[in-house]
Amino acid sequence: MKKLLFLLCIATQALAQSPWKPQKWPVLKHYDQQHLTRIAMPIGGIGTGTVSLGGRGQLQDWEIMNRPGKGFSTTLPGNMAPFFAIYVKKPTENAQAKALIGPIETHEYQHMEGRPVDHHGLPRFAKASFDAAYPFGQVNLSDEKMPVTVQIKAFNPLIPGDAERSGIPMAALTYEVTNTSNQPLTVSVAGSMRNFVGKDGSKGSKSWKGEFNPSGAKQNKNQFRQGKAGQGIFMYSDGVDKADPAWGTIALSTNAGGDVSYRTSSVPNAWENALLDFWDDFTDDGKLTEKNTVADEDPMASLAVKKTIQPKQTESFTFFITWHFPNRFAWSKERVGNYYTTRYADAWEVAEKAVPQLPQLENETLLFVNNFLKSDYPEAVKEAALFNLSTLRSQTVFRTEDGRMFGWEGVMDNEGSCAGSCTHVWNYEQATAFLFGDLAQTMRDVEFNYALDSTSGIMQFRVGLPLNKGAGNGMAAADGQMGTIMKFYRDWQLSGNTAFLQKNWPKIKRALAFAWVPDGWDGNLDGVMDGAQHNTMDVEYFGPNPQMQIWYLGALKAAEKMAEAMHDAAFAQQCKTLFQSGSTWADQQLFNGEYYEQQVISPVGRKFAKGTMSGWNSIQGDFPPFQLAKGCLVDQLVGQFMAHVCGLGYLVKPQNVQTSLKSILKYNYRATLTEHFNNMRSYALADEPALLMASWPKGRPTVPFPYFAEVMTGFEYTAAIGMLYENMTEDGLKCIQNIRYRYDGAKRSPFDEAECGHHYARAMISWASTLALSGFQYSGVEKTLHFNDQPGTFFWSNGYAWGTCTKQKQGAQLKTTLTVLHGQLPVQTVQIGNKKVHELAGNTVLKVGEKVEFLR
Repeated sequence: MKKLLFLLCIATQALAQSPWKPQKWPVLKHYDQQHLTRIAMPIGGIGTGTVSLGGRGQLQDWEIMNRPGKGFSTTLPGNMAPFFAIYVKKPTENAQAKALIGPIETHEYQHMEGRPVDHHGLPRFAKASFDAAYPFGQVNLSDEKMPVTVQIKAFNPLIPGDAERSGIPMAALTYEVTNTSNQPLTVSVAGSMRNFVGKDGSKGSKSWKGEFNPSGAKQNKNQFRQGKAGQGIFMYSDGVDKADPAWGTIALSTNAGGDVSYRTSSVPNAWENALLDFWDDFTDDGKLTEKNTVADEDPMASLAVKKTIQPKQTESFTFFITWHFPNRFAWSKERVGNYYTTRYADAWEVAEKAVPQLPQLENETLLFVNNFLKSDYPEAVKEAALFNLSTLRSQTVFRTEDGRMFGWEGVMDNEGSCAGSCTHVWNYEQATAFLFGDLAQTMRDVEFNYALDSTSGIMQFRVGLPLNKGAGNGMAAADGQMGTIMKFYRDWQLSGNTAFLQKNWPKIKRALAFAWVPDGWDGNLDGVMDGAQHNTMDVEYFGPNPQMQIWYLGALKAAEKMAEAMHDAAFAQQCKTLFQSGSTWADQQLFNGEYYEQQVISPVGRKFAKGTMSGWNSIQGDFPPFQLAKGCLVDQLVGQFMAHVCGLGYLVKPQNVQTSLKSILKYNYRATLTEHFNNMRSYALADEPALLMASWPKGRPTVPFPYFAEVMTGFEYTAAIGMLYENMTEDGLKCIQNIRYRYDGAKRSPFDEAECGHHYARAMISWASTLALSGFQYSGVEKTLHFNDQPGTFFWSNGYAWGTCTKQKQGAQLKTTLTVLHGQLPVQTVQIGNKKVHELAGNTVLKVGEKVEFLR
């Protein structure tokens, strides 16, 4: 027995120390060589920054230093960007070497000066394609002149319900090399990158202090290390200011086995000699020779792994890029830091801690992705829901040192776009709440304890940093403030965390009651918003309109439910009375028989409550500019959409909702934009189909709200998912398919739906398409679970637990199997369609691997 235990111990130790090799990964979407140009898949953790895998295998958009860096490849354009290369030698022939990148495309040298493309001078593979099922990306490289094919596999763990292990600052890259010849091959794969600590992609014109700083890197050094997670090169700086956002550490490491060699520097880079020296060294025998001196302020480091590959066999060469940059400032003049850097001492420790966990992290990520892909959601829905999760890994999202999550609206090439976790934008996104509920609760905490002024009730729709408790004041957005109340209700239901509600209930009441202040949004308490309503169109609407009114109705209904739970009968009754009068009025006065429209009320001579007027659209005459008026707005029913997500039912008449959605298709849908006039930004072009922001079948005002002629995916999803909820499935899917057609890899990146910046937060509303199609609703308060009666298998998640629900017809009955794959799910009642079909014990908690089956 002792001998057996000893052998088991040895086997376990060997397994723990063996190199990690990725499993077979799923593919949702294949991109051929004609659809690779724009692909850039973010690889990084939630709130950590990212580097992107390009469609042809290049590493681009290095955004690991607390700011965006689109197009940034660490130094000047040309041959200095990080890259991987391969050396291949047959026994009796000369060696061959290429960069592990697909071919340059024609458009890249149409306006050629001579240095337009990273590594334009390196031999490349002739053919490339890209396979994706986020967060898994795979590049397929081949070349008739090479006796190998290569598959590049890149990912970072993404496990719903586990923000900690989905927040690792790492890119895991594996180069799977297959010997296609009939002879054994000597193969070496090398990664090379300059130590660019101090260079953050901001063009190098100014330092973080605003001073001229053309270089950024200063006294940067590379050190070869070996440890329990492998061996590699640790990059740091002795000269960069330790308070700079671009100060930190990077590591390039491997645990791939084989013959490892390295260089911590190259020769001085006069006339690009550093690359020449590396290439000559690497292509000589596939091994690297260490240099004795540091050549540059940003020395070039290289790490190579050499193996023998037998005929028709495949070997894996795995590398890890890890980083650690603690000084985030975001939209603040003061340092707010990064949560992820509190978990690790430096980039080397990231690898030491994360790499041994990768097999388990990969398993759990695969469990999520495989079960999501096996679900009976249409392909376009899977793509929209899954690929937009990449925004959580972009520089749009960050976590301060205390763990709270914040977000820009999106990011421009070199800076964040629109600061402050903007309420009226983040109201739309649903991915965080349904996949990472703990992070969603931190955003609610910020909204109600820091953005909300404790005296006035104004919720500043862009929260400041560093946080100042109860001092929001400033400017409120009508849709933003009402939407946060609905989001709190949603997150309370999903979590079942009534203590969180109890703690915040006085602030929720104050936020809603701000609508009732004199000269406010509903100053006369008739259930109708008619004041100055600043909103997501970045202007004020004057007079009742569907967008703000239905958000308001949703907030009233959510607040009524929360008041009942808090035994606040008087407030619940007040909300109920206002809801009933406001809902009736909206159907009678705003619905024009086809859709809901605005009644413009002249602002001339009126008073408006403090915090409701931004002044961005000045008052001009009796009919102010920038109104919706009689227009058909693409997201006029966004409040109703959110009510469906929250399980609050209809806020206005169901038949009017359905008619309005049909009118949006009738008036706002364009099969092509070739004849469409747009004086603003173009997020859809030429022959692309889309839903316009607004249309005016009854006559357009001279100066409508600014974005009226644009196309933006977050708003399109709002209408499309609304259609799915109303069983207009074919129409809703057509709209979603049109969006993904535009983000096809050739025209735009499939991982970057834009709107006033890359990786726009609003597009994460796309996750709700899965809710609409499955009928998923969960209440952790009531411990109830609901699905529709559509047969099939559907992935579900409440932000803390996730699994699948399978419904199969058995004669006249429907057999339902509910499975928990992660977390724990307290549940007492399961409802399929309109019938309660299963009652469990009141204290039942379904755990991982547990199933329940029942017939309807």
